[in-house]
Amino acid sequence: MTMRDTYNFPRISDATHAMLCGLAVAGVLIAGILLGSRGLRDFDPALVSYAGASVLAGFGLGYRYAMWLRRAPTRLYWYRGWKIFLEPRDLPRNLAHLAHIFWNAVVLQSFIERRSKLRWTAHWFLAWGCILAAAVTFPLSFGWVRFESAIHNQNIYRAFVFGIPLGSFHLGTPVAELTFNILDIAAVMVLIGVFFAFWRRGRDHGAWSVQQFADDMLPLILLFAISITGLFLTISTHLMGGIYYGFLSQLHAITVILTLLFLPFGKFFHIFQRPAQLGVNFYKRAGAAGEQALCKRCGLPFTSRMHVEDLKQVQAALGIRYQLADGTHYQDICPTCRRKNVALTQDGLWKAQALNSRGQ
Repeated sequence: MTMRDTYNFPRISDATHAMLCGLAVAGVLIAGILLGSRGLRDFDPALVSYAGASVLAGFGLGYRYAMWLRRAPTRLYWYRGWKIFLEPRDLPRNLAHLAHIFWNAVVLQSFIERRSKLRWTAHWFLAWGCILAAAVTFPLSFGWVRFESAIHNQNIYRAFVFGIPLGSFHLGTPVAELTFNILDIAAVMVLIGVFFAFWRRGRDHGAWSVQQFADDMLPLILLFAISITGLFLTISTHLMGGIYYGFLSQLHAITVILTLLFLPFGKFFHIFQRPAQLGVNFYKRAGAAGEQALCKRCGLPFTSRMHVEDLKQVQAALGIRYQLADGTHYQDICPTCRRKNVALTQDGLWKAQALNSRGQ
C-alpha cells in the first residue's frame, strides 16, 4: 500500500469531507428509520425526540470519525488493518482470531482487568449496562420493534420486529417481566458501574489529580441521571400510582437527549474508536509473521519491515524528513542505537566545546 493509495480522496477540506460523511450517516439513519418502521407506520410519535437526537448524534459521530480518519497515521493504519484482515487466504483464520479478540476485549474486557480489579468492575457494569439499554432503546425509538396486545386476548402481548411477528407471551410470566423490566436491569447495572467508578476515583489520588470534569466526571453524571430517572419512572408506575410520571418522563427524556448530543464530542466517542483499534492486533500479527527490519547500525532485528515502511510513509505525508545524506532513513535505526547516537553526538559536542575553550 502506497501513500497515494492510502490518501486517494478528492482535494477538499477536512471540514467539508467530514460534513459530507456526517450527512451521509444521518441520511442512512433516517432511511433506516423509514424502512424499519414501514414508512413510520410502526413509529411511536411519543419517541420522536429520541429518534431526532439519535439522528443528530449520528451526524456528529460521522463528522468526528471522518475527521479522525483524515489524520495521516490513523488513515494509513485503518486501511492497512482492513487490508490485512480481508486478505482472502487469511480470512478464515482472521475471523476466528476476531472472535477470540471480541470475547476477551469486549465480553470479558480482560485488558482492563489487568490494570485494576476495581476499574474492571466499574467498566464492565457500565459497558454492558449501556449496551443492554442501547439494544432495547434504539430499536424501540426507531420503530423497528413494537409490542401490541392480541386482539382475542388482552393478556397476551405480541412482539414485532420490522413489522414481522416474532412471538407472543402472556402477562405475568417470567418472559413478560423480563421484557418489561429489561431497561431497569440495565439501569441498575449502570448505577453499579457509576458507584464503583466514583469510589475508585475518590480513593485513587493519582486519578483524582489528573481527571477533568468534562472527560471523566460529566459522562458518569449523565449516565447516573439517565439511570436514576428511568428507575423513578418504574417506581412512579408501580409504587406511587403514576404520581409525577409526566414530569419524570420529560426529565428522563432531557437526560437521554443531552447524552446523545454529547456522544460524539466527549469521552463516549471512544466507544466508536475502540473497534477500529482492534485492527492493531492484526497489524502486529502480520508484522511478526513477515519480514523483520534489521538495524543499519547494529544489524539486529527490532520491528517488522512493514511497520518501518509505513512510518516512513506517514512521516513523508506529514512533511517530516528523516532521510540521511547517505540514503539511510532514521527509521532504519533501532531505538537502542538511536539513544547511543544521541549520547555519542552529545559527547562529541562537549569535546569540541572543550577544545575550543582550550584554544581560546
